[in-house]
Amino acid sequence: MGSSQSSPLVSGIKAALGWDEKLFAFPSKFAYQLEDVRPYNLTIPVKPVAVTYPKTSAQVAAIVKVAADAGLKVQPRSGGHSYANYCIGGVDGAVVIDLRHLQHFQMDRTTWKAKVGGGTLLGDLTKRMHNAGNRAMAHGTCPQVGIGGHATIGGLGPSSRLWGTALDHVEEVEVVLADSRIVRASATENPDIFWAVKGAGASFGIVTEFVVRTEPEPGECVNYSYSFTVGSYATLAATFKTWQKFVSDPDLTRKFASEVIISELGMIISGTFFGSQAEFNKLEMNKKFPGYKDHHTLIFKDWLGLAAHWGETVALRLAGGLAAPLVSKSLTFNGADLIPDKAVDKLFAYLDRVDKGTLVWFIIFDLAGGAVNDVAQDATSYAHRDALFYLQSYAVGIGKVKSKTKNFLTGVNTTIRDGMPGGQDFGAYPGYVDPTLVNGPLSYWRTNLPRLQQIKSQVDPRDVFHNPQSVPLAGTPAPTSAPTMAIARVRVRKVLAKLCF
Repeated sequence: MGSSQSSPLVSGIKAALGWDEKLFAFPSKFAYQLEDVRPYNLTIPVKPVAVTYPKTSAQVAAIVKVAADAGLKVQPRSGGHSYANYCIGGVDGAVVIDLRHLQHFQMDRTTWKAKVGGGTLLGDLTKRMHNAGNRAMAHGTCPQVGIGGHATIGGLGPSSRLWGTALDHVEEVEVVLADSRIVRASATENPDIFWAVKGAGASFGIVTEFVVRTEPEPGECVNYSYSFTVGSYATLAATFKTWQKFVSDPDLTRKFASEVIISELGMIISGTFFGSQAEFNKLEMNKKFPGYKDHHTLIFKDWLGLAAHWGETVALRLAGGLAAPLVSKSLTFNGADLIPDKAVDKLFAYLDRVDKGTLVWFIIFDLAGGAVNDVAQDATSYAHRDALFYLQSYAVGIGKVKSKTKNFLTGVNTTIRDGMPGGQDFGAYPGYVDPTLVNGPLSYWRTNLPRLQQIKSQVDPRDVFHNPQSVPLAGTPAPTSAPTMAIARVRVRKVLAKLCF
């Protein structure tokens, strides 16, 4: 359907937004792609039929109705950090609902629950919670990411081992559904919708408000980093093996967060310890990781200062908040399986010989577990409760992403998969969308996908909230085997761990 200035779609959207010209844009507008569409991944061209900027839930609902009546797809945009531009539809022809004006915030100082507008960016959320009583919640480190997507697909961050994912903090939502109803959803009200939104939100509606539990800000924290310079990547394999063994210790304190970042410059082991320097020193990190070129520890007693520091990492400075030609892939190490030593050796040898096609690339292993894995696999639609750590690989092209670069990142995943027992059990984190996956929904939502499809068919039977890898309607052809072996393994381990106490 076209979007000429006289079309029913255009007039309907204008009416829904009170004819305020600041709240809508169409392809005929000068600099529409640059100012309004603003694709995050510049290698995937997408042209929506409209970009809207509602100020209220009622306006969101009115836009959804206009789009649905016109037979168009709808996607919400909070921060706009979709690696495949799914927040602007993923393909041409969607109606985009940008939530930037939904910025309300209110803290109940009795329950310490906060009401948060669906367009709030994580950097702003951190400051608002701090100012409302020195409170915090788990979320990622990029300040430009929006809570609307982050807290409806997972939301991993440094404090997740302590507090869970961002969506684990969510206790209630206000959500606009495909039939334009505005409903509340929680564990006791519209529970199926609530379950679906906590892991697959963009397939089911637009969350205009979150009610989240908060935690007291930690006191003293230690931020640490160990840098290893590349002679050859193969020489770093032993250090990675040591890290992997260390973080897989079931007795490792949940105060310890860690990641490994491999790049053109070498390898960095870094993270945050949510405790005192004296406690951190007992871990004897210097002895565990000898051979480092540089070592830094920073002591923070200011939560805002620590959060700001997280946002200044090398990876985020180069790629976190800026649109770029990019490619990304991910793996979730479900079942808490470790990468065998031989596979680690092959991965680092691969990094020595492969032509990467760019100088700007990162391979990041993020430690998970802890509180994230306390939640049952089927308690929310988020499906990676058995992952010990996550892999995200990311590369930026100059002007475009070369085929060599895409092949390089594919090779990283293939090298690991081929060296892992039960490699078919890998999933993919839905926050790191990968349009090249054979079956994205199955990789993202695993054993929870069938229930998601049933709920989708009930609340959005016309598939209004759609992108190329959103939850499909029930009956859509899909692989019949779900990755269950890793889930079974981790359940057995949890039982054995309890018996050992």
